[in-house]
Amino acid sequence: MNRVLNNCSLPAGQRLELVQGDLTEEAVDAIVNAANAHLRHGGGVAGAIVRRGGRQIQKESDAWVREHGPVSHAQPAITGAGSLPCRYIIHAVGPVWGDGDEDAKLGQAVRGSLQVADQTGLSSVAFPAISTGIFGFPRRRAARVILQAIRGYFLETAGSSPSTLRQIRLVLYDRAALDDFLEAWQEFDPCRPAGDPA
Repeated sequence: MNRVLNNCSLPAGQRLELVQGDLTEEAVDAIVNAANAHLRHGGGVAGAIVRRGGRQIQKESDAWVREHGPVSHAQPAITGAGSLPCRYIIHAVGPVWGDGDEDAKLGQAVRGSLQVADQTGLSSVAFPAISTGIFGFPRRRAARVILQAIRGYFLETAGSSPSTLRQIRLVLYDRAALDDFLEAWQEFDPCRPAGDPA
């Protein structure tokens, strides 16, 4: 059973929640998969998603890559969710630690996922800790980048076209990851009023 440990309202009105639990159990409109550029879902979050949701997810992912080519950091792919309780999977490619410009690339992956969700007209999305597994991105640093990217996206889009998103969940399984995200949340405070310094 997934459990909300922290939550707040972002300046643009969306609900941001930090959740302890299993991403594949999230009954949101879309979950975000921590993917590689060729959408080969072998291990980590991606492997768990396919094991739980079925081979149809891999088939749709293969078809997406055949049509569009490798997935970039800034432009995630989207597929159906197989037998998962969500409706869609947004496949975001985070950076491998050591490749250079990792913070910017991770921010692009998060903002790109939110943009895909908005373009699809979704109201809720759940993220894992992108790039912090086999890609080696330090978790605490990734937590801050992810929180900054979420806050920044909604501040940037608030004045143009209103977002369809109302709920954003960060879903983490293990306690060590949760502690890193909780500490980053306290340091950065993604829900402070617009215009307040970071």
